[in-house]
Amino acid sequence: MALHKGEDGRQRPLHVNPLFGEADPVSGVEAVLPRHRLPERPMAPATAYQLVHDEMMLDGNSRQNLATFVTTWMEPQAATLMAETADKNIIDKDEYPQVAELERRCVAMLADLWNAPDPETAVGCSTTGSSEACMLAGMALKRRWMHRNADRYAAGARPNLVMGTNVQVCWEKFCNFWEVEARQVPMEGDRFHLGAEEAAARCDENTIGVVAILGSTMDGSYEPVAEICAALDALEERTGWTVRVHVDGASGGMIAPFLDPDLVWDFRLPRVASINTSGHKYGLVYPGVGWALWRDRDALPEELVERVNYLGGDMPTFSLNFSRPGSQVVAQYYNFLRLGYEGYRAVQQASRDVATHLAERIEAMGCFRLLTRGDQLPVLAFTTTDDVTEFDVFDVSRRLREFGWLVPAYTFPANRQDLAVLRIVVRNGFSLDLADRLIEDLVSLLPWLRKQPRPMMGPEDGTSFHH
Repeated sequence: MALHKGEDGRQRPLHVNPLFGEADPVSGVEAVLPRHRLPERPMAPATAYQLVHDEMMLDGNSRQNLATFVTTWMEPQAATLMAETADKNIIDKDEYPQVAELERRCVAMLADLWNAPDPETAVGCSTTGSSEACMLAGMALKRRWMHRNADRYAAGARPNLVMGTNVQVCWEKFCNFWEVEARQVPMEGDRFHLGAEEAAARCDENTIGVVAILGSTMDGSYEPVAEICAALDALEERTGWTVRVHVDGASGGMIAPFLDPDLVWDFRLPRVASINTSGHKYGLVYPGVGWALWRDRDALPEELVERVNYLGGDMPTFSLNFSRPGSQVVAQYYNFLRLGYEGYRAVQQASRDVATHLAERIEAMGCFRLLTRGDQLPVLAFTTTDDVTEFDVFDVSRRLREFGWLVPAYTFPANRQDLAVLRIVVRNGFSLDLADRLIEDLVSLLPWLRKQPRPMMGPEDGTSFHH
């Protein structure tokens, strides 16, 4: 039932608190404020603010949202910069050349972080998030395949893209929107993401690329990018098929360089054509900003790039979205300056430390089995042990909501739909103290859950999975 309707479903009057009014505290307090049409007259800004502010209280505390990967806390100075630049349209590079310059610097910094062959001339852009960045990377893969197979494509050959069934939904959207066959590799046993041999086995002459995830939103694990590239190297030697790799580093692209510097997953691998990340995830910026980078100009077909005059020079742009505020890019540059390499390493290490601490405490309870321990992405996934029959993960998720914690419960995709898990995402701002409070609340629930005769919830009733 909508909050603004009574039990009979009819519109009910909203009695505005007289203290909300500025000039005349007793006027209009009996007004019925419409919800689906414009009000007849304006109201005081303080009144409008308070009404919207109070409605937003119903969303709960975003810091307790352990489902989302998206940043929920930034420093006040960053928030001030974002407010100061929210009116600058990033697509207007002629009018706002300094925002364009900060975007260019961020691309160069990421290219250096990801070991591009020549970071100073790297090709890349900001986006509204990783979903748009993935669309751009997929378009580039498809267009390069079309160039190599022009005759066959004209004759009706259908391109395909190989990925694990654990991919984020944006990849399914890409395949749907751009008419590419999605070849999804299902999970098997304890393999919860794409394997190297499984990826190579699904490639053929129509494969535009393979998507490797660093790391999976399902459980926080890294996919073996180097092994996938090696399997595709062997495939090319046998068949002559050139299959490039795109690394979806929506989260891990801002974790691995700082915490796993010896892990080879980036442009050090010649087969990696492009990488994306979400600045608004472990890039530590409020939503929404993402980044898409290509290893060199050959990886991004020229006809997909638009050119604008920028400070008398040539500024390439490649995006699906046009008008959006430049504030997120400014905030990303702020974070890069503010933290530097060592600062990012310290922040990400703190998140990983909290995640592994949580994993140890949860495993010690004896009724949960860990699938991942937060030692790759600071994310842990766990399920109930086989001997637990009184409750399931959906019951745990529902009961934790009573304390304000949002911990998603969901089933895995094919072929492990039999496995239902809880997942906790640790982000900057989720401290050891908060983690211990979560554990205390979980421990307090267990006696009540064990009194149940059987699990009371199910996938259709529990927390849905959207991240």
